[in-house]
Amino acid sequence: MTDVSDGLKRFIGSYSMKSADKKFHMPYQRKDLALDLIKVHDDRFSSLGGDKYFACVNMKGTDGKIYDIDFLMAVQPGKLTVTQTSVHKINGKPLYNWKEDEAVGKKVPLS
Repeated sequence: MTDVSDGLKRFIGSYSMKSADKKFHMPYQRKDLALDLIKVHDDRFSSLGGDKYFACVNMKGTDGKIYDIDFLMAVQPGKLTVTQTSVHKINGKPLYNWKEDEAVGKKVPLS
């Protein structure tokens, strides 16, 4: 998992360095979030089977909010590909939950 964590940190850093403001950018509700990495939660890395992995990352937006971003990745020897990102929490408030279904995590709406 250390290799996956390091690969994700390199991905975020490389993506950020390519942007004009040196921020990690992602869309959320038709807006562009400009984010700085705070922490990759190494304790929350999960293998989803095969070459697929899940990671949770805390990032700070230029709006002052703390965003919990979920990353889904495909990992092959020497290569990490981010396949999906989503905002899971804003300032600690979840926007959805995860439910294990047939050993695979799936997003479910908050009840």
